[in-house]
Amino acid sequence: MEYFTFENGVKIPKLGFGVFQINDLKQTEETVEKAINKGYRLFDTAAAYGNESAVGLAINKSSIPREDFFITTKLWIQDYSYENAKKAIDNTLQKMQLEYLDLYLLHQPYGDVFGAWRALEEAHKNGKIRAIGVSNFEPFQLENLSLFNDIKPMVNQIEINPWEQNKKTVAYNQENGILSEAWAPFAEGKNNLFSNKSLQEIADVHSKNVGQVVLRWLLQRDIIVIPKTIHENRMIENINVFDFELTDSEMAQISDLDLKQSQFFDHQDPKAVQRLYNLPYSSVR
Repeated sequence: MEYFTFENGVKIPKLGFGVFQINDLKQTEETVEKAINKGYRLFDTAAAYGNESAVGLAINKSSIPREDFFITTKLWIQDYSYENAKKAIDNTLQKMQLEYLDLYLLHQPYGDVFGAWRALEEAHKNGKIRAIGVSNFEPFQLENLSLFNDIKPMVNQIEINPWEQNKKTVAYNQENGILSEAWAPFAEGKNNLFSNKSLQEIADVHSKNVGQVVLRWLLQRDIIVIPKTIHENRMIENINVFDFELTDSEMAQISDLDLKQSQFFDHQDPKAVQRLYNLPYSSVR
């Protein structure tokens, strides 16, 4: 496995495994166990996914040393306050049966972001979290958070796929020492991604499939990727992307596919904020 390095020296695998929308706890545990056996060490979950405990169980059952894993989870907006965030961090550690987390993120850029961030900074300084970051933040929100706090985000996890390439935010992240991490790298197959002619032509040249080309394109943009699948053959394919390289013209060809719009929802849409706010979730109440 290859690694990126945060500004504080912590290393993170360039490619990991996501568990979003694997709702059944037994299935989550079994899926993570299979992924571990296929060589994955970075696992990304969230309090709002409802499957943190299953990820933790699979990690603890493994014979692989804890320090070889990189575990990421996220705080949900209903717990955004200094006190609630402190409780949520401890609840997650207890739920996952872990002594520390490798990366902890603010899941959305809404609510009492500053209060929650102070709790993350404190947990980081106390050794409960090795690295802290955010998800779905725009450049102006990152700048605001960085200027008025002791620690700036080390990673920004955002939607990045061929249809929503988020070039402006990725550029800001890179210019400011913040690693970019792509959620939904395959856009859940929207707009017929896996049968796209341009992507398939590139895949054929390298004797790879479209999914592998997309992951390679992201890696060559210095972006962490966390594809999700429950199928073992896909697990093998997704991690097998370090033995080829896309040319500059192929990278440009994929760049031209950018539709410059989210394939899910606009985080700046007031109605989207309302929907997230009304989700009945809190880990401490």
